[in-house]
Amino acid sequence: MTNKVSLGVICDAGPLIHLDELGVVWLLNDFSVVMVPEQVWQEVAKHRPILWETSALSYQRIKVDISKLPTFQALVRTFSLDLGEQAALSLMQSQPDAIFLTDDAAARLAATTLGLRVHGTIGILLRALRRQQLTQAQVLEILTNVPTQSTLHIKANLLQEIIDRLHK
Repeated sequence: MTNKVSLGVICDAGPLIHLDELGVVWLLNDFSVVMVPEQVWQEVAKHRPILWETSALSYQRIKVDISKLPTFQALVRTFSLDLGEQAALSLMQSQPDAIFLTDDAAARLAATTLGLRVHGTIGILLRALRRQQLTQAQVLEILTNVPTQSTLHIKANLLQEIIDRLHK
C-alpha cells in the first residue's frame, strides 16, 4: 500500500454507497481527509445506514450552509441538483484543491462548470490500481461485479469498454 496523498475529497452519497456495496470504501482512507457534508451523511444514513455503523472509513462530518449566491443557485436549478450535491459543491467552493466525488452526471457537469476536479466510483477503482492498492485482477473482478453488487448506474457498454481497456 502506498502512502496517503496530501489532498482531500468531498463526497456526494453515490461513491460512498457504491464503494461500500463493492466492499472497497476503505480506498478513500488513502486521502488526507474525507469530508462528508451533513446533508450527504443523512442521505447515506437513509440509503445505506450500515456504512456508518460498520465502516472503517475515517471521515470528517461537516455542517455545510448551501451557497446562496445567485450564480450558484442558477447552477442548482439548471442541473436539478439534490440537497447533498448542493452541500458538497458549496463545500468545494471553500476547498478548491479537494476532489469532488460523485457518480451523478448532472453534479459532474455542475462541478466542471465551476472548474472543480471531479471523479466517481470507477475513477477511485482505477486510481487504486495505479497506486497499487488493488491488483489488475482485483479491479477487473470488482468492475465485473458492479451490475450485481452495487446500485451504481452505468451503461453496460461503457462498463465493458473500461473492462476491455484494463485487459489490454
